[in-house]
Amino acid sequence: MKPRTSLRDALSDPALLAHVLRGPSWLPWRVLLIAAMGEALTDAERPIFTKLTGRAREPLQRVNELASVVGRRGGKTSGMAALATYIAACCDHSDALARGETGVLLCVAQATGVAVKLLDFIEANLSDSEILRQLIKGRTQDSIELTNNISIEVRPASFRKLRGPTYVGIIADELAFWFVDSSYANPDVEVLAAARPGLLTTGGPLIMASSPYAKMGVLWDTFRKHYGPDGAPGVLVARGGTRDFNQTIPQAEIDRELERDRARNTAELLAEFRGDLESYVSVEVVESCVGSYYEMAPAAGTNYYCFTDPSGGSDDSFTLSISHRDGERVIIDCIREVKPPLSPEQVIIDFVSVLKNYRCRRVSGDRYGGEFPREQFKKRGISYVVSEKVKSDIYVDFLPLLNSGRVMLPRNEKLVRQLCSLERTTVRGSGKDTIDHPRDRNMHDDLANAVAGAAVLAAKRSYPSGLEWVNGSGSEADAAAEAAEYQAEKFRQHVLVSSGYYNSRRW
Repeated sequence: MKPRTSLRDALSDPALLAHVLRGPSWLPWRVLLIAAMGEALTDAERPIFTKLTGRAREPLQRVNELASVVGRRGGKTSGMAALATYIAACCDHSDALARGETGVLLCVAQATGVAVKLLDFIEANLSDSEILRQLIKGRTQDSIELTNNISIEVRPASFRKLRGPTYVGIIADELAFWFVDSSYANPDVEVLAAARPGLLTTGGPLIMASSPYAKMGVLWDTFRKHYGPDGAPGVLVARGGTRDFNQTIPQAEIDRELERDRARNTAELLAEFRGDLESYVSVEVVESCVGSYYEMAPAAGTNYYCFTDPSGGSDDSFTLSISHRDGERVIIDCIREVKPPLSPEQVIIDFVSVLKNYRCRRVSGDRYGGEFPREQFKKRGISYVVSEKVKSDIYVDFLPLLNSGRVMLPRNEKLVRQLCSLERTTVRGSGKDTIDHPRDRNMHDDLANAVAGAAVLAAKRSYPSGLEWVNGSGSEADAAAEAAEYQAEKFRQHVLVSSGYYNSRRW
């Protein structure tokens, strides 16, 4: 990448980009971007740079990575669009491109619609320039083609869609929030791993800009390793709250939002990573528990346990999971999911047939739906037992099974995604930890909930000689009843096996 003019000169030239990042309120962004391009700062600009990066001096070399951790309304989109416009239109990439090859400046966001906003800003920067508007060859919904063999393209954060092109630069917009139900919990790792090789030929920069979230993912790792004076020279990390980058936002508004929800808005407005959130379990741990099967057929002489997560039919899926014990290990044999819209009664009819295949005469679940699911299961010969533990406590009991490898999961990508997306949150005031899916990012945990419940049931229902209560309530009468039911079931299975019933027909 060979600049035809410096970024400082481009931002001061009326025929180029003087209309971009104009005025005193945009000074922090101008300082940061100029330093990232390896240009020298003035004595007046250097204190701003130090405040944002924790480094005494600018790198004086173009960085390979720029990570900007910025509060909401801090001008991230405008700042990234200005740098993208400069890289695409004011720099020469011909030496790194093969003859006839088009270099791509890639803009990646959680969804294409979000990235298109960045593309609109870039188009406005080009169109408002007397010189640069002449480079525009064409515009589509998700790309701008320039006459200098550079294409500015937007794509969603999907690692399957980023391989192949030669990139002259990559902009990762709001990557701390690349959490969607159709991706892994931290797709930023996979997405950037797929895209980075496209920069090897050109040596173009990876530009990351986002408000912070939890202490996990690429943004947090980059900040943790490279923010401050000990960071690598080729990686520049800046952090600043909303008013550090945008003085036009009144402090009174910031204070009001902090008073409304300090934990959330300390991250959103002060650009501090949230200390009350952490990942429930890592992808590596979950994947190590995944077996080579999709579903296990019912086996004679095996006692099965079932947990369901009911749904009203409009938003969440209705899920069911069946498990059994194998020594000290828990096996998840079968999972079922019916996505909305759905008829709860019809789903229960279908699930009952699955339960009978596995000789399950009872199912556990939460209190969702009141008496309706209980009555529907009961009408069909299945007792519905309300779980004494709430979902968060079930996840607490499930975690040791995952970490110790004492549970085997079927091959189901969605299950893995949901388990990895779970977050542990410290509740303000009580200090108690709760585990749930992220509520503000359109994610779900219906499969994870059913599987965790079934696993915990099987792990605890070992029926030892001391008749310990399977739900941990300590009720001796209930323990005796459970043990009697267990013995009766085992005897019935023994009779059926001895009579050759399993060989003559399916249960």
